[in-house]
Amino acid sequence: MPDHYADRIGFRALCLRGFAYMLLVAALMQAALFEAAHMPNVRFSETGLTEPLQSLLLLAGTILAFVARRLDDRLPHLTLLIIGLLGASLIREQDAWLDEFVFDGAWQVLVSLLVLPILFTVIRRGRAFAAELERYAMTFSGGLFAAGFITTYVFSRLYGRSEMWQAILGEQYLRVFKDAAEEVTELFGYTLLFIAMVELVLLARRWRRQRLQGQG
Repeated sequence: MPDHYADRIGFRALCLRGFAYMLLVAALMQAALFEAAHMPNVRFSETGLTEPLQSLLLLAGTILAFVARRLDDRLPHLTLLIIGLLGASLIREQDAWLDEFVFDGAWQVLVSLLVLPILFTVIRRGRAFAAELERYAMTFSGGLFAAGFITTYVFSRLYGRSEMWQAILGEQYLRVFKDAAEEVTELFGYTLLFIAMVELVLLARRWRRQRLQGQG
């Protein structure tokens, strides 16, 4: 069996998983609607519903990245960097809690302790990482991850700017519009990253199965 064959996804499996992912997105958007309609005092804040869901998706995605790393060793540096990115984002989402109950700036210290060693390792093995990234970019998981990364770390930041919503709403501007735009878009981005990690685990399983069949 060719090495690249395990990267492929059957049509039936693709349809079933696509439907499941659409249901997940629909459920999360209903949660955002519920927060907007029934939680007016805390909507789109740290104590609302959307931000805890973001943390849950990040936690699940980080765990799945660990699982993928253990299942197959073909992307060791890439999965390490993904773990660092998702883990750092998870810590960042807890900034208010860490600042209040640990110390001011605690999340920056924790992120630095997590990310700096990972960056050092990845940069040190730059050629191996580049080869892994090239392979990962050709997979369904890689495409989803790229979309999630751009949505979360670029689009949501720009779309959620106060200047944008002040220009749109003028005198009717309220901060909740800006918060809703940024947090819901960020939620969708984290959802894409989570789905990418689900697909990465499934890909790692296929790679593992292929390797075991080759050894047999």
